[in-house]
Amino acid sequence: MFDGFDFVGALGDKMDKTFEAIIRFIEEEVPFDKYLGIKVEELREGFARLFLPFREEFIGDKRRPALHGGLISALIDTCGGTAAWTHCTKDDRISTVDIRVDYLRPGPDDDIIAEAIVQRTGNRVSVVHTRVYAASDKKTVIAEGRSVYNIRRVDS
Repeated sequence: MFDGFDFVGALGDKMDKTFEAIIRFIEEEVPFDKYLGIKVEELREGFARLFLPFREEFIGDKRRPALHGGLISALIDTCGGTAAWTHCTKDDRISTVDIRVDYLRPGPDDDIIAEAIVQRTGNRVSVVHTRVYAASDKKTVIAEGRSVYNIRRVDS
């Protein structure tokens, strides 16, 4: 079920199970993420890469055409939260406290990828930087996000 994903084997079986649970949650258990078709391409401690396949209804302005900004911000939020979650257990809860999205250029009518890197994480808060680009042009950043996530840890 999780073939093709990059897990960090050095972290052991417990971390692999946590990452598998995170992937299953993002791809199958969040109705909005499932509707969008978001897939986790890579997941390791402090990093997440998510893939969003293009659909015609994702266009926000047919005159350009350009992806809807809300779609891009949703992907940034999901990717950032996923990266933050890699520092937690599968039962811990992550919620967005603050998010800033800078739209650098129109999103093309293409599949898009978001990559998030945890900048800082603590007991209750995680700060994440995310970049979005077209799958066919990984050198051109479409948007960047800076996010802060609240971590609610479940006692083990």
